[in-house]
Amino acid sequence: MGVVIESSVWEPNPSIYIFIFVCCCFLIFLFPHASSLNRTSTIFDHGTSHSFHRFQRNFLFLYSLASVLEGLWSVFGEYELASYGIGREDMIKSLCYGYTTALFAAPFLGVLSDLIGHKKVSLIFCMLHFFFGVWKRIAEQPSIFMTSTCLSMANTIFSFSFENWMVNQHEKQGHRLDSLNDTYWLMSFFESACFIASQVFANWLIGNNTEKSTGPSSVVIFLAATCFTFITRGWTETPRLSSLKEYSCSFYAYILGDKRIWLLAWAQTCLHFSMGIFWILWAPTVVADGREVQLGLIYPCFLGSRMIGSTAFPCLTSRPSSLRTEDCLVYAYITLALLLSIVAYDYQEIGVLVILFCLFHACVGFVLPSLARLRTMYVPNELRGGMMGFSLAPANAAILLSVVQGGYYRNVGNAALMALGVFGLLLAAGCMHALKQWGKQPYSNWHKQ
Repeated sequence: MGVVIESSVWEPNPSIYIFIFVCCCFLIFLFPHASSLNRTSTIFDHGTSHSFHRFQRNFLFLYSLASVLEGLWSVFGEYELASYGIGREDMIKSLCYGYTTALFAAPFLGVLSDLIGHKKVSLIFCMLHFFFGVWKRIAEQPSIFMTSTCLSMANTIFSFSFENWMVNQHEKQGHRLDSLNDTYWLMSFFESACFIASQVFANWLIGNNTEKSTGPSSVVIFLAATCFTFITRGWTETPRLSSLKEYSCSFYAYILGDKRIWLLAWAQTCLHFSMGIFWILWAPTVVADGREVQLGLIYPCFLGSRMIGSTAFPCLTSRPSSLRTEDCLVYAYITLALLLSIVAYDYQEIGVLVILFCLFHACVGFVLPSLARLRTMYVPNELRGGMMGFSLAPANAAILLSVVQGGYYRNVGNAALMALGVFGLLLAAGCMHALKQWGKQPYSNWHKQ
């Protein structure tokens, strides 16, 4: 008599999505009431600061469009490559091409955005997506090298250009400095929400079609053109620094010469490296030992957790507290390291892994706007793009090395790579602790001094 072995595919409990949705709605509606105790104007108010809210909503709309563009590729990019018959080795090459491009492009694009303006660099972001969408429509099989290069450059621009333009225009229009905190956490919140929407949209466009699908490419073309149009008509910018020599002198004096910015940059680098390692290894970790999992159903849980985590930021910044942002980041980085270390050194069931990963992303949702706030405190706006670009370079180099050694040559195991991520997070916590000690008198807007 034969033995029939039944296999089941693990899926998250549907109540998880309801819980995350309810938590996000509750925290969003609770925030205006909580913040009104300490501030006269909030993100949801109307009237006295109508110009700021109009500026903020216009920016968040454009940022959401850009987030959908980024999310569409991150959702169905690997699926599309697989549909062309590209195997594991070529997938790894694609990652290597992408991180190599980001390694060299990030510092260049960061400095370029400060010199020619963040608006022009953001337009390059739209043009890259538009070009890539058209190319996928007309090419039988797009080159892996060109695909990775274009999308990596677009992702690099997305990581700093939109934020930097918003900060510069916020200052130029004379809005209150503390109102930037609201925009920072809303950026993280909307970005995560748009990534979830991108997954739903991409799945609807692809449907049950296992062959080459041109639907997502058409949507990318349309969204890129729409984003390009709104940036061209709705954004204004006049770069203050046009001389490369003047910029280099300022960068050396105010960025390379300030140990506080060095600490902040290293904390950003370590976070970027750890998140890169996570996104590369989370799926292999979940499906280890042949476990069957609906990975597409877990992805929204991570982003929903990040949305919840981002709402913790205004709760701490909207009222007087003895804890500084650096203190909160020390605790957040240590928590991130502990969560990742459990995954690295202890075998866990799928449900436990998903919970740990969700907590990890909740902490990330808090850390991202907190780092943006520290950049406003310590980094001159005219040099902000260069600082962020150079902070991404060592992280991309470390991720590239990890992919080559762990994915291509298989000299390093997944647990060891996660352990490196844990070390980076602990190093970032140390940087934040030192920044607290050395950053007693932060400065901003150096050109006014």
